[in-house]
Amino acid sequence: MIKIHQKISIFWWIFFYFYITKQTEMKVLGIGSNYVTDVKDIKEKKKAKKFIFSKPETALAVNCDVIYPSSITNELIYEVELVIKIGKAGKNITKREANSYISEIAIGIDYTATDILKDARETKHPWEFAKGFDGAAPISSFKSITAFPNLADINFSLIINGEEKQKSNTAYMINDFADIIVFISKYMTLQPGDLIFTGTPALGKGEIFKGDHLQCYIEDELLLDFKMI
Repeated sequence: MIKIHQKISIFWWIFFYFYITKQTEMKVLGIGSNYVTDVKDIKEKKKAKKFIFSKPETALAVNCDVIYPSSITNELIYEVELVIKIGKAGKNITKREANSYISEIAIGIDYTATDILKDARETKHPWEFAKGFDGAAPISSFKSITAFPNLADINFSLIINGEEKQKSNTAYMINDFADIIVFISKYMTLQPGDLIFTGTPALGKGEIFKGDHLQCYIEDELLLDFKMI
């Protein structure tokens, strides 16, 4: 017969296992090269292969200042992006139902340590360290999907040190939210809480420096305001 203290130990082991599993199951994904400057180019650009990458959950920095990772890189590039949150589980999702899997939208920065990326490309190694370091994904709080009546017409922008650096609208996406969800769900099950960075404007990305002040807007609402420290 299992003694009481053994039962308690087993209970806490099971609780700890499922707690840890739950905390680490979020996926943070992104898509590369997903905006154009002219909507006429979308049809042709859609023929290209989609490029999906991932970041660990520890890359997220939610509504807070970010420490410049000077110990690992000397060349940090910013890209402002809309971020969608998945609200329910799905696999092999159809285009028709894809948008119903989005529960919320935020805005964030996809940071890339380009010197690390160049080395990884030259040696044909994975990119994780170039895009997945701590603080590589600053992100705002989320807004309900109900706040966005037309997902094909969302303006967003990035201001650095008082100067507008990037600006676009979802009408200029090569692969819209639904396209991205359909594509990813062919390969992996999307789960509640998963985040997808949906691409940066075609123009304006550049290098960020310690001390820079970044402000990210959806429409005219400032949602993410932080400094590189």
